[in-house]
Amino acid sequence: MKIVLRRGGEFILNLLPAVTVNYTAVLAAAVAAMAVGYIWYGPLFGKTWIKLTGAKEMGNKNDMPKTYVIQFVASVVTAYVLAAFLGLTGTTGLTGALMVAFWAWLGFQAVEKVGVVLWEGKSWNLFFLGAAGQLVTILVMAAVLSYLK
Repeated sequence: MKIVLRRGGEFILNLLPAVTVNYTAVLAAAVAAMAVGYIWYGPLFGKTWIKLTGAKEMGNKNDMPKTYVIQFVASVVTAYVLAAFLGLTGTTGLTGALMVAFWAWLGFQAVEKVGVVLWEGKSWNLFFLGAAGQLVTILVMAAVLSYLK
């Protein structure tokens, strides 16, 4: 970490060393994440998700284009941050990438989803469905990033 004080009292805080990120790999990982989500919440567990959430169907059909765009942007952010984590840790192989992804999922995504049960009154079954979906997604993203690095 580097802190620089310039004239006039302006602080510049540089928390991360320079990390090279392959933007093509980030976009490919985001597309892969969307594909996993489509399969996970579609043919694999779509009916289960609808039952567990109490929804009548999967989202509002009129809002779907906007929903997919927002989800894609979120997937790009996740892929970029995961690529940065892989760069910061010096991870180059598939096994290492999967390990970094697992620990990122466990530390940031899985534990955050516990709040859905504790504060929103959702079932543990919904937690496990969502958390498992996130795990599969981040592992696939890591595999894509590792392959295209």
